[in-house]
Amino acid sequence: MSAVEVIGASKIFNQGKTQQVDALVDVNLTVDQGEFVSLIGPSGCGKSTLLRLIANLLEPTGGSLMVNNKTVSQARLDQDYGMAFQQAGLFDWRTVSKNIELPLELKGWDKEKRSARAAEMLELVKLPEFADLYPWQLSGGMQQRIAIARALAAHPPLLLMDEPFGALDEMTREYMQGELLRICGETATTVVFVTHSIPEAVYLSNRVVVMSPRPGRITSVIDVDLGAKRNEDTRAADGFFRNITAVREALRGTQADHASANAIRGLEDR
Repeated sequence: MSAVEVIGASKIFNQGKTQQVDALVDVNLTVDQGEFVSLIGPSGCGKSTLLRLIANLLEPTGGSLMVNNKTVSQARLDQDYGMAFQQAGLFDWRTVSKNIELPLELKGWDKEKRSARAAEMLELVKLPEFADLYPWQLSGGMQQRIAIARALAAHPPLLLMDEPFGALDEMTREYMQGELLRICGETATTVVFVTHSIPEAVYLSNRVVVMSPRPGRITSVIDVDLGAKRNEDTRAADGFFRNITAVREALRGTQADHASANAIRGLEDR
């Protein structure tokens, strides 16, 4: 069973108005259970829009989407996925433990079970000693680890991530990439991950999905075979750089095609 299935999805904002924006057109994507798939493309290509369609935070204009063989609306009601964004989005007035417990409260878990799961998740992200602190007392990298712990607290089979490490410095970002792979490996979580960073996409992913400039389409899917265990040696391996080159060339191809199409339209409009 696929974790995510997107069939002919499109999204138009302000349809029929002068401010109409064609964000996505005829997007088809299948993500298998246990896969780590990154979405990459130029700014404004619809990566985050596609993620929000999967999460049922937006309604598609056309096509359909399924999560765990359910409609996305049902998957959202069943809390079949967790989400993490560029900003950790923690509540400053709740302790670290209470932030992690929040989705469990919403699901009606009792206090003892919530506390036990929060402790388990803090062990998973290697921050057990910070349980009683508040988010504002933690570094940015620690806050993101807590946000990931919260997203995984109910053990959802799917994790949707929108540039969660974009605001971090390079060393912290690389550390967090390693932590994310470790956590997802231990929990067998499927991940759909939005990023602007080619090295990040290659390091993390089983597949990198390349999208065109708006209106966003999937133009290439790059299979990344760097082995199951990735570490600092992976970043120095020839295969790592070959995959970076493949993704970069795919991105350049979409931009070149877009420029050519615009040039043709310009000639047709004369």
